[in-house]
Amino acid sequence: MTPAAEPGTVGTDRKRLAGRLAIGVGLAILVVTVLALFADARQLWDTLRAFPLWRLGVILALTLGNYLLRFAKWHVYLRVVGVPAVSVRTSALVFLSGFSMALTPGKVGEVIKAVYLRRLTGTPVAKIGAVIAAERITDGLAMLGLAGIGLTQFSYGRPLLAVAALGALALVLVLQRPTLLPSLLKPLRRWRLTAKVEEHAIGFAGASNALYRPRLLLGAVALGVVSWALECVAFYLVLTGLGVPASWHLLLVAVFTLSASSIFGALSMLPGGLGVAEASVTGILLVLVTETEMGRSVAVAATLLIRFATLWFGVILGVVALAALQRMVARREARTNLVGARPFWEEASEAT
Repeated sequence: MTPAAEPGTVGTDRKRLAGRLAIGVGLAILVVTVLALFADARQLWDTLRAFPLWRLGVILALTLGNYLLRFAKWHVYLRVVGVPAVSVRTSALVFLSGFSMALTPGKVGEVIKAVYLRRLTGTPVAKIGAVIAAERITDGLAMLGLAGIGLTQFSYGRPLLAVAALGALALVLVLQRPTLLPSLLKPLRRWRLTAKVEEHAIGFAGASNALYRPRLLLGAVALGVVSWALECVAFYLVLTGLGVPASWHLLLVAVFTLSASSIFGALSMLPGGLGVAEASVTGILLVLVTETEMGRSVAVAATLLIRFATLWFGVILGVVALAALQRMVARREARTNLVGARPFWEEASEAT
């Protein structure tokens, strides 16, 4: 029996994932409980029951549209950094598997995408890590752009969003210079522990240099604006489905609220931004929408519905994709009699 089929590889991976999901679900239950108490549980339940179910299908379709556009960016990035050709199906499974790690702090668990692509193609983890970082950074810049539209009308969170924008732009400037990151590690060479870190940094910086070229960067951010705008429209449909009168002002509120709260959640580094994102959505809605249109129960119901569509729906897809990907990799490693394969979580820990 090859290691890929033994307990302690795929089986252990699933147990570890189940444990982390259990922690995330437990934290989510706590957040929902607090929100329900804030809104009055009975009123909240009545508000949710009145929501038209057909709208949920449209909302999830818009979320899938976001995922499709982000996958297109991922697939292009793989070609840019020179990853050997993989089928669209395999690339999609790797991409979606990262969603299963949305509940890890800062989504660092997304490094499993790099680990699985290394197993499938032999590409160094550091090179795929650069792709994952580029995804996150361009998505962040896109969200900042959407939040900036709202900042023309609203002042909520301006200092924090400004700091986030400056930090993201500074990071892009650093990553556009492939020699800068390794040079920053030179003073640490006296410690042997940094040798592998420096090796990863060189590979990461080299791949990043190709990913942040101006035309590709601008195209990726523009694609990100379109893809995340689909989720903002989904949030607008949530609000109108809960009885808030449709208007251009409400659409602007939806765009600003979802983008700003997503940024706040990401900056918190909490698993899935749990707690921070929900509090931000509810709080911003109550501040920006008049009390006659937005009571507590409506604000909390809108928060729960959009978080299901943009977080938990993705986690469910990610778990399914990861299970399929694990079976695919196990079969390939069994056919090639690969010896010494370890659980992806051990490899991911080393990579980070």
